[in-house]
Amino acid sequence: MSLFIPTYFSPISQYSEIVKSNSVVFEMEDNFQKQSYRNRCYIYNSNGKQLLNIPVKDKYKGSSQRKKTKDLLVDNDALWQDHHLKSLQTAYRTSPFYEFYEDDLHTIFTKKYTFIQDVNIDTFLFISDALQISQQYSKTREYIVKTTEKDLRELADVKKQPQKLVDNYVQMFDDKHGFIPDLSILDLLFMEGPNAISFL
Repeated sequence: MSLFIPTYFSPISQYSEIVKSNSVVFEMEDNFQKQSYRNRCYIYNSNGKQLLNIPVKDKYKGSSQRKKTKDLLVDNDALWQDHHLKSLQTAYRTSPFYEFYEDDLHTIFTKKYTFIQDVNIDTFLFISDALQISQQYSKTREYIVKTTEKDLRELADVKKQPQKLVDNYVQMFDDKHGFIPDLSILDLLFMEGPNAISFL
């Protein structure tokens, strides 16, 4: 069993650990942290590394109360889904495998979400299907302080880069900006398709 935090189109390092895990447990009782992959991912566009951020509603604004990630509301007024889909199309439409996943991606970018965790679980299910990994998952019901299992929750932290990353693969604009490690799993998927699993 490995313990993860659900993140938005998770970085490659997180999926590298997911595919090696016998079972995935998602921490659902953690406090939200800014500057994390809980509501963001990074892709590769013609200018280099691009941030895709899901705006959230802060119902605790002005309060010292900690926000649980599971209670965080998506701010759909910001039309983030249109922006993210257009950004992915612009960056990857000429990649080798984008068109194979485009229709399924549309489902995520047209569905109306209330909670950020629902977006993250849907992106996990999308990637699991695309990579053809039958990875079952469960959810915690209380916050796990210490675990005897593999605790990989820190992979949700943007500032904590893992030591070991996957081998380099061809990226869309690496002739301009070089190889950018640990982008969203979408970058590897659109470039390598079903073969992405061999890099993980």
